[in-house]
Amino acid sequence: MSDFDEDEVLKVDSETEDEEQESEVGHDKEGIPEDQIEPCPLNQDMVAKCLSLLCHTGNSLSHAYVRLDLNNKGLTDLVLLSSFIHLRYLDISSNHLSDLSPLAGLTHLLWVKGDSNLIQRCEGQWFDQLGFLQWLSLASNRLCDVKGLKATALETLNLIGNGIQTMQGLECNNLTNLVTLELRGNCLETTDGIYLSNLRHLHLAKNNIKRLEGLERLEQLNTLHLRDNQLELLDGINSSMKCLQYVNIRGNLISSQRALQALFSVEKSLRVLVVLDNPLANTDDYRLYLISHLSQLERLDKDPITADEKSEAQEKLKEFEDESSLDEDN
Repeated sequence: MSDFDEDEVLKVDSETEDEEQESEVGHDKEGIPEDQIEPCPLNQDMVAKCLSLLCHTGNSLSHAYVRLDLNNKGLTDLVLLSSFIHLRYLDISSNHLSDLSPLAGLTHLLWVKGDSNLIQRCEGQWFDQLGFLQWLSLASNRLCDVKGLKATALETLNLIGNGIQTMQGLECNNLTNLVTLELRGNCLETTDGIYLSNLRHLHLAKNNIKRLEGLERLEQLNTLHLRDNQLELLDGINSSMKCLQYVNIRGNLISSQRALQALFSVEKSLRVLVVLDNPLANTDDYRLYLISHLSQLERLDKDPITADEKSEAQEKLKEFEDESSLDEDN
């Protein structure tokens, strides 16, 4: 496990706190019938105006433009794109696209942004032919699942603001190298179905998650973000998650200390915990309780843990242990 990086955690905190300020993206197109959208296929003039970044091609003897920015062009058809085989960076966000199959022949693609379109499924979209694709964002589309999504080089996958109800398809043999998975703002009720042994960062805020299941497979997970769900217990967190350093459960239904005891199984690795906006956070002693049982914790909610708090927490823990011992003797 890598050393704890305070700067990186502060960055995570900043990014995730900004979620409250973000508008819910992508659902503005849900009410537009596709048969009322004016056809707008990609054409040569549009491509010529939007190409950039001249680079060597594979044989190093010729050059080609490798970046194409087609953001917000009203596009409904990308068929012409199939002939631009040297593209590496492609932005097709904020259009009216429902079919990404023309990307199949663009085998040099490294980065694709397809947010705010009309994509309903990954199956049949030919991702498995994009052997170098490392970054993919399909936020704010109409996906209900991720079946058929195969991209073995992919490291970052952003699916914010879809209607995804199941994680079936998030399997290691399909997404061998995935490190960061962003599923904020979907319709998930459980964490079950993620079989990604190399995953480091999992963002599941703003779903309807009631149960933590299947997390024992995520042995490399560093960040688990579960803000604004329906959790009453954290029992799915367990000792096999030996790299877990950051957990955010803000805005759930945690009401008792017992509900947090699963966190003790990752006590050796856990450095940052966010519990704000749970019923438990309104009690007087929850902070000392957690500090006393999570010895490596460095930040709780928004505040660093002080030396005085650690000392007070240890005294409280000793008092509790003494009281328990007396009860057993009696």
